[in-house]
Amino acid sequence: MTSTNYADVRQGIIDAAMPLFMHKGFNGVGLTELLGAARVPKGSFYHYFGSKEVFGAAVIDSYFERTLARIDDLLAQGATGREGLQNYFEDWRECQLGESSQCLAVKLGAEVSDLSEALRASLHRGVSGITTRLAQCIERGMADGSLPQGLDAKVLAVALYQSWVGASLLAKINHDRAPLDTAMAGTQQVLNQTQQS
Repeated sequence: MTSTNYADVRQGIIDAAMPLFMHKGFNGVGLTELLGAARVPKGSFYHYFGSKEVFGAAVIDSYFERTLARIDDLLAQGATGREGLQNYFEDWRECQLGESSQCLAVKLGAEVSDLSEALRASLHRGVSGITTRLAQCIERGMADGSLPQGLDAKVLAVALYQSWVGASLLAKINHDRAPLDTAMAGTQQVLNQTQQS
């Protein structure tokens, strides 16, 4: 097997697992179900991944690689830093309202963080990548005048992200979009206040 074929099959297993993890979580997906979805023989799994834990970390890393690329695109589409932030959070709300689109960090965070240091570390890296990008966009907004000078970009980025993670979790618990709408209203209020200050 060539290195390209190896990488393609490995990525194919990861891609097959992502919707299963979104729907059932990490522990809810058995190896037989996973390999059936990936259409690879049962004996192949440990050829590509040393353990289910290593595999789970690879799935999380792949998810965040795609997510961060999408965030980069959304933030860059805004003519100003403030517009970039609005693009990102509006996209988050719309994705969470869809049946098939969810946040893997919300889905797996509570489930795996106390069970596996490798999975927790993968989630932490991904979340840090998101908040770093949000902070950079806030700094861009201060530089272009769409947000005022003197904001603590890192603190604001983390606070906004935490509010949206909480809203996404509550939306799942309540089967209701209201927490997401509240998060958007709160985000708009923060951005409006900072714009006017």
